[in-house]
Amino acid sequence: MSVVHQLSPGWLLDHLSFINKINYELHQHHELCCSKNEPSSSIQFDSLQINCVSSFGASTTFIASDSTTKAENDEGGNYETFTQKYVFRSDLFDVTKPYILPPVRKECQQNNEKEDLMSGINEEISTSIVGKKRKRCVDFNQGELDAMEYHAKIRELILDGSIQLIQEGLKSGFLYPCFEKQDQKKPIASPLDSCSLSELCEMAKHLLSQNEIGLQTLKLMEGDISFTEQDLFSRIVENNSGFTKMITLMGQKYLLPPKSTFLLSDISCMQPLLNCRKIFDVIVIDPPWQNKSVKRSNRYSYLSPLQIKQIPIPKLAAPNCLVVTWVTNRQKHLRFVKEELYPSWSVQTVAEWHWVKITSSGEFVFPLDSPHKKPYEGLILGRFQEKTALPLRNADVKVLPIPDHKLIVSVPCILHSHKPPLAEVLKDYIKPDGECLELFARNLQPGWTSWGNEVLKFQHVDYFIALESGS
Repeated sequence: MSVVHQLSPGWLLDHLSFINKINYELHQHHELCCSKNEPSSSIQFDSLQINCVSSFGASTTFIASDSTTKAENDEGGNYETFTQKYVFRSDLFDVTKPYILPPVRKECQQNNEKEDLMSGINEEISTSIVGKKRKRCVDFNQGELDAMEYHAKIRELILDGSIQLIQEGLKSGFLYPCFEKQDQKKPIASPLDSCSLSELCEMAKHLLSQNEIGLQTLKLMEGDISFTEQDLFSRIVENNSGFTKMITLMGQKYLLPPKSTFLLSDISCMQPLLNCRKIFDVIVIDPPWQNKSVKRSNRYSYLSPLQIKQIPIPKLAAPNCLVVTWVTNRQKHLRFVKEELYPSWSVQTVAEWHWVKITSSGEFVFPLDSPHKKPYEGLILGRFQEKTALPLRNADVKVLPIPDHKLIVSVPCILHSHKPPLAEVLKDYIKPDGECLELFARNLQPGWTSWGNEVLKFQHVDYFIALESGS
């Protein structure tokens, strides 16, 4: 369960726990060659190559199997079965201090009484903007004025609701005080981006023909299966088994959780999603919004509003589908979703929620009234309304009406754009066993279909720790 506490203002989530409750257990067959001098196995696809070599020099074939598989021996070689369990790296959620300290803040005293801690937190997160210097000595532009007006409207809502959820987290011990001086942390090492998935998608477009893009879904079943990198490009891939599988792209290993489905492609190759003839009861969208920092850093490619509008939501959405779009704090983007994007998709806006980012001790990661960055982001929720009157599937199934201005409070992952899971907070507002889709995803979830040109990014094995291994 990712929900730690649920109160009237919203939910306190544990993102790390959600990931680690996925059964990341890998069953591997290691084929031991007769001679350690035999060459390693290799799969060649144009300029793409997979090499699997064990630490002792013998070639190794990674084939996932169920837990009942036993070691085998035949004339072709010796096989050993290993079970390896993985958990997500906890240091990637180690957010103990705010990214920017507020102007007025009491030092954290070594005191076990949670009331004293909450007093300090309340003072920090309710610091008034009165008396703050203007960020520059010129008139605010219209975008800044709109942002200030919007913040003024939701400020008390964010403040009061967050305090309630934070207090509950402190009482239960999920959140904990940060006492005095802490040892200086070592820099957190992230995987090198030696396998750029977005560039891989671009390469695949030139290598694959239109006929290959129209290939049927690749189902990774319980039995042994082999596939090439070409099989994974611009094609729906399903891990239908009840265990994790490991795949390799350009020498980089990625873990596929059980019962997960993905399409690795860019926006120009979404046709496989339409070809699978599946319609979805919830669609979560995290568009690559254009902003100044993205332009400066060149961290990822962004889409124009026109390109986002071209996403075929009406063809993917089931009647009354719940559509959830992550939105930055730019009012331009928020208005675009409500006034242009959703109407173009026949989606009616029904609610606006807020993701509030806190430290493990319950402080906002940015001062609430910071003129530069806010500690919250938005989600716009809407219902797809078909233009043609079709009977609803399972019309007798009732779902709750969606409340407005709910809060999702969590300690964020330090990885850029690793959003908290929404499956548990949305379950009351969609039909049971509904089909779920995430667009512009960077990780996989059991029971969900995920699409994006970086859809496997946070499934990279380097983001995980191998706990134990046994034969």
